[in-house]
Amino acid sequence: MNYRFLWLLLLWLPGWAAAGGQCTLLILGDSLSSGFGLAPGQGWVDRLAARLQQAAPQWRVVNASVSGDTTYNGLQRLGPALERQRPQGVLIELGGNDSLRGTPLPVLRQNLAALIRQAKAAGAWVVLLEPPVLPNYGKPYAQAVSRLYVELARAEKVTHVPCFVCQVAVKPGMMQADGIHPNEKAQAAMLDAVWPYLRPKLQCAGK
Repeated sequence: MNYRFLWLLLLWLPGWAAAGGQCTLLILGDSLSSGFGLAPGQGWVDRLAARLQQAAPQWRVVNASVSGDTTYNGLQRLGPALERQRPQGVLIELGGNDSLRGTPLPVLRQNLAALIRQAKAAGAWVVLLEPPVLPNYGKPYAQAVSRLYVELARAEKVTHVPCFVCQVAVKPGMMQADGIHPNEKAQAAMLDAVWPYLRPKLQCAGK
């Protein structure tokens, strides 16, 4: 399936948020949020959209996540998405693919900071999700990436969500065959890990 084509199609669909005083939450992520390897409607972002219908029906979710994306890819896509969707909130779930490539920490920090500042400049609040880091480049690199997210969120004054996949990754039966992507059983737990940080921000005053 061509996820980039689907994302572009979504981006150029008519913006719904202007009607009915709705507010928009834009999800900018990678395969962990795009639903890679899952049946349609089973990913944690789909479950978030369903939960919002009950808990905060004035909010809608636009999932602009693309499997394989890095923070650099996100920088190419965020501007058009902000312009089209005009979200009140942006959830950034990027960096896992950067760490798989051993991206230097200053580059990762620079890209994430640019994403955060771009979203804030558009008037949106930001939630930054810390990615899981595989031990390819050693424990010190993984620990440094984790610290980077904590420190950057503090410096930029945005909400930081600790690794929302790490708890399910160590439980039997929660991962797909590749050992990298959580399976359908894990998605509810992933949403539950994010929800306490996201819920207090869902104040929608309309447009």
